[in-house]
Amino acid sequence: MAKKGKFFLISMIMLVLVFGLVYGGITLTSNFGKSTTQVTTENAGKELGKLYADIAPATAEPVKGQIDLDPVDVAESLPDISKFPVTVENTTNDFVEIFSSTEKSGSGVDGWLTEVAEAFNQANITAGGKQVSVKIRNIASGTATDYIKSGKYVPDAFTPSNELWGEMVEASGVKTKLISKRLVGNVPGIVISKAKYDALVNTYGSVNVKTITEAIANNELTMGYTDPFASSTGLNFLVTALNTYDSANPLGEKAIQGFEKFQANVPFTASTTIQMREAAKSGRLDAFVLEYQTYVNTADLKSGYVFTPFGVRHDSPLYALGQLPQNKQEIIQKFADFVTQDQYQKKAVEFGFNGLQDYKSELATVDGGTLLSAQKVWKEKKNGSNPIAAVFVTDVSGSMAGEPLNRLKESLRKGQKYLGTDNSIGLVSYSSDVTVNLPIAKYDTNQQSMFVGTVDSLQASGGTATFDGIVVAMKMLEDYKAANPNVKPLIFVLSDGETNEGHSLKDIRDLVETYKVPIYTIGYNADIKALESISSINEAASINADTDDVVYKIGNLFNVQM
Repeated sequence: MAKKGKFFLISMIMLVLVFGLVYGGITLTSNFGKSTTQVTTENAGKELGKLYADIAPATAEPVKGQIDLDPVDVAESLPDISKFPVTVENTTNDFVEIFSSTEKSGSGVDGWLTEVAEAFNQANITAGGKQVSVKIRNIASGTATDYIKSGKYVPDAFTPSNELWGEMVEASGVKTKLISKRLVGNVPGIVISKAKYDALVNTYGSVNVKTITEAIANNELTMGYTDPFASSTGLNFLVTALNTYDSANPLGEKAIQGFEKFQANVPFTASTTIQMREAAKSGRLDAFVLEYQTYVNTADLKSGYVFTPFGVRHDSPLYALGQLPQNKQEIIQKFADFVTQDQYQKKAVEFGFNGLQDYKSELATVDGGTLLSAQKVWKEKKNGSNPIAAVFVTDVSGSMAGEPLNRLKESLRKGQKYLGTDNSIGLVSYSSDVTVNLPIAKYDTNQQSMFVGTVDSLQASGGTATFDGIVVAMKMLEDYKAANPNVKPLIFVLSDGETNEGHSLKDIRDLVETYKVPIYTIGYNADIKALESISSINEAASINADTDDVVYKIGNLFNVQM
């Protein structure tokens, strides 16, 4: 018996070894010639399919709704001007209100103009025999331009980061008078890691916008830049790049073709500088755009990156706006004279301004009409031959009932006007369970009608299975990509951020990282930190959509990403 038992045990061991060798051989053969990425993606596909089957989403019948074909009303979407802080209050009844870009009218290292304006208000300056003062409102140049162009709110004066915004305001029909070409010196630039900078020098001999765009087009450099509708540096970079391809006709076919080739290798355009900086920290970007004042005030950038200036200078010009009475024009002029005194220009150096004084603008003055056309070219061509496929994942749990869901619906109804018709759109809703309300399809008039109708039909109840909703969206996108391999997938999650059912972020994080799908989150009365943790995986933006500026924020987000 002992011998038979021993023989049986040896036989079993042999069978196990043979099975292991056969299975291992099959696995090795099936993966032979495949990269680690391919194998990982296959594994991710199996895991995604398993999670999707476990969730088993329901399917709803799409509902058609009434669509509004009128153009976007920017003035309507803008919040009340009180949303943007006044950093210096007027101290007299005779005063002017000035919109100022954020890098100089905030606090700390961004508070140079704040301090100088306070000094102006304490200096007993008079105009027309009366003591006068200024009121400074801290507002980004692109947003300020939207207020002024739309007529929603027009201040007495405007000091954007650069002259491009002044040209656009004038082109919109607002009376614009240049009071001072420069309040303080600053320069935009491309910040490049030292290793990549040295490699570019070895390959191209020099580093400038021309060689940088060529390196990006050749897939030798990974760079990000900011939204040219909102960011001074982003707008400057756009017109500089177009000019690089054809200085005689920056809006001609040659320039546009060059831009499309370049843009095809740009991983993303950031909605904000903060989003871009986070992408750089992750190591996914070799270079990004930034102002010199920020560069010199950021220690880790100065030690690891090289600054290459480009485009027009960011010298904070000052404009008077509209039909102003004589006393207001005089106040603005006296403020310009006060600010440009030697003592305040020397003080500006402490805040990082007035560096690179020898740098001269690479571009001649660009008129406002050309700038508006350049923005239009960017909107139409930024995705090149890779249209977007996006799924909106909407939270309809009980905690969204009432005002949060009403605002979600409003923001999607109005924000959908920014979705390009070349893109493809789908919609998922979730509470305790997940429902595919609108399968992905081209965003033509029919799909737009069903999108609006579906949004209007959403109702809130039940628990919150946010990550189940994301899994379903990812599966929809992967299936759509199988038939349309050129599309670029995106997910937008609209939620209050509270997850209490279904899978966790830990369960799906590896999948999100493997597929590299950016997940933009929009929070309504939300746990913003929870939403940021989702968006940060692939360097997407997270928006805190409060009551008065949600439509404007979402419009900007869709304008950049869609």
